[in-house]
Amino acid sequence: AVRLVESGGGLVQPGGSLRLSCAASGFTFDDYAMGWVRQAPGKGDEWVAAISTLGLQTRYSDSVKDRFTISRDNDKNTLYLQMNSLKTDDTAIYYCARGWDFPARPWGQGTQVTVSS
Repeated sequence: AVRLVESGGGLVQPGGSLRLSCAASGFTFDDYAMGWVRQAPGKGDEWVAAISTLGLQTRYSDSVKDRFTISRDNDKNTLYLQMNSLKTDDTAIYYCARGWDFPARPWGQGTQVTVSS
């Protein structure tokens, strides 16, 4: 069965950085584009970043472009999201998912990112 386990979230001040990780198992990781989706209180799901199977192509939502960097290590079946210059609006639960245009279910349990002073 597909299993995605996110980690690395936490509490950080505005302007700070965090690196999220997603350990994948139960499928052939390098057969799939992967990405990160977030859920913020009172807001809909936002597909913030995606990366192609070999990591040669990436895409970002306008809200995180130039601040977040998605990457992957196919040898370790792990997806990453480096988040810099964090803002309070980045506060959300972050999930990793398979997909390029939209996040396919199932997602993992998510990791909470809170940006607050």
